[in-house]
Amino acid sequence: MGTTQLETVPEPKYWHLKTVLSEALDSEFSVGEILPNERELAARFGVARATLRQALEQLELEGRLQRRRGVGTTVAPPRVGVAVGTEQHAWPGAAGDAWQPVDCALDVPPASVADALGTGRDEPVHTVRRSRVSHGQPVAAELLYIPASSVPELSAIDAPSGPARARAVLRELQRLELDGQERAVELGSARADDAKELDRLPGAPVLVVTTRFTAGSGIAALSVATYRADTCRLTFGDSGGVEIHHGPERQAS
Repeated sequence: MGTTQLETVPEPKYWHLKTVLSEALDSEFSVGEILPNERELAARFGVARATLRQALEQLELEGRLQRRRGVGTTVAPPRVGVAVGTEQHAWPGAAGDAWQPVDCALDVPPASVADALGTGRDEPVHTVRRSRVSHGQPVAAELLYIPASSVPELSAIDAPSGPARARAVLRELQRLELDGQERAVELGSARADDAKELDRLPGAPVLVVTTRFTAGSGIAALSVATYRADTCRLTFGDSGGVEIHHGPERQAS
């Protein structure tokens, strides 16, 4: 396709450019191929670099492009399907849970988390960090907040942190009778620590799944799981648990 000068259109110029770029991705580029730099693309399509960046950001949000450290902007593969089941009686770490424990520490959580858990804002809680990998690539990172009242019989172990500590906390949590789960999904931006773990750039679009685990009269644990929005597609079904698989569709979540 040759150089294209954009004409006046009713929608924002970057949105029209996004459509033109999407057509070019389908006809000229293959998965994993690196796009020309911003200067070349802006000149080719006759737009300002600010307009180009808006279009590229939208295509990244839709899962068509990936920005990779030290590489540049590449054509993304089809999204990885993440099927979130409706099973209401499974604690984190139960059989079939594919999340891998990374670390555990006793820390003061963010104020919003403390309010949700009903703990004091200065009260430390067990913060379990877990990761999710598919086909050798990181796809999600999780922070699981568990107040001390949920694991009252937790005994001291040799490891004050690390995977061993995380597994010990999760084993103790499973002693409680789980009443149910409440999930919420929203679009967010990767924080610096999440971006590093997920091999993304800070500010990259992510899908944030917040799960409240209820037991007795309150919330026994709170999970904040961050999924790569450029490679993950969340689906909901009745399978129970969470399964990651490859799907053929290329669509926005």
